[in-house]
Amino acid sequence: MIIEPRMRGFICLTAHPQGCEQNVINQINYVKSKGAIDGPKKVLVIGASTGFGLASRITSAFGSGASTIGVFFEKPGSEKRPASPGWYNSAAFDKLAAEEGLYAKSINGDAFSNEIKEKTLNLIKEDLGQVDLVIYSLASPVRTNPKTGITHKSVLKPIGQNFTNKTVDFHTGNVSEVSIDPCNQEDIDNTVAVMGGEDWAMWMEALKEADLLAPNAQTVAYSYIGPKLTEPVYRKGTIGKAKDHLEATAFEITDMLSNIGGKAYVSVNKALVTQASSAIPVIPLYISLLYKVMKAEGLHEGCIEQIQRLFAERMYTGKEVPTDEAGRIRIDDLEMREDVQAKVDQLWKVATTESLPEIGDLKGYSDDFHNLFGFKVDGVDYTQEVNPDIKVSGLVD
Repeated sequence: MIIEPRMRGFICLTAHPQGCEQNVINQINYVKSKGAIDGPKKVLVIGASTGFGLASRITSAFGSGASTIGVFFEKPGSEKRPASPGWYNSAAFDKLAAEEGLYAKSINGDAFSNEIKEKTLNLIKEDLGQVDLVIYSLASPVRTNPKTGITHKSVLKPIGQNFTNKTVDFHTGNVSEVSIDPCNQEDIDNTVAVMGGEDWAMWMEALKEADLLAPNAQTVAYSYIGPKLTEPVYRKGTIGKAKDHLEATAFEITDMLSNIGGKAYVSVNKALVTQASSAIPVIPLYISLLYKVMKAEGLHEGCIEQIQRLFAERMYTGKEVPTDEAGRIRIDDLEMREDVQAKVDQLWKVATTESLPEIGDLKGYSDDFHNLFGFKVDGVDYTQEVNPDIKVSGLVD
């Protein structure tokens, strides 16, 4: 079938297998171009199919020659319907890893569940023995707690007061004002339950109890802080409370791993176009202005550039990992430079529907969004029919 992008609001309902594969190839080529990293050798990536999780798996495998196990929750395709983009990304990764003789196996299912945890632990035990790096990069809006059976849904809301500011519909370029009502305590509790550190800690506890963590094993979860512009709706809102919990959990996990010399980190990453960020009011406008500034300064990075730098310049240098006063790795350092933020602030003040095409990078934003689903990728002929029913070769039944 010929697969074209079908949009519904902030969601693309289709994905292109060849476009997704080319995206993975491009990321692999970037990592290889930067040279070998003396990094991890046996890696578990929880949330491995898109974004920072996928970039972490690619950097581990093709930068450090690591054996990788990826856990994700994606929909396979059929003869009549495309798969989700993460499915195609994972199929491409497994295929390309196998071509280079790299161990790569994948588990598809709810990473929050005890069933998938147990399945993953058994696979590590059988195939790898132990892992020396665990990446935690889940981005689900819903979580069912396996201990209580309660399903929690995260919300994006300010705390204490109404929030009003500008945003943009990146499909049309229309800049408008958006208002978000404040949350209640239940909203905060639910968001922390989904996006906080509880599940990360459950994974690490299960791995440690099963003796599946190598001496000096490390684990990393990803977070975001962002500028004052987005603070009320992000870092000082419900999601910010969840991120605070995630960051506090890193210290608890480090204590848990102390007797094997292990350590847990939170890496604060740069604002990037993701399915999740596209649905957050204010963020698409901020990113389009940020992209314009950072590209002009030669500072722009995507997921793969961020994670390659995290591994090569922060985590695996042979020296102590540098952190901020709160113990976090800061790979958002270029985004948060004072000169960059000052320029974004100036552009924000004059951002309108009319001015945005000139002062922002809405095309870059839109292209990146389409790329997430395998569309608008250079070198792919979208007029050709493709088979949407692609298998993930390393998938464990």
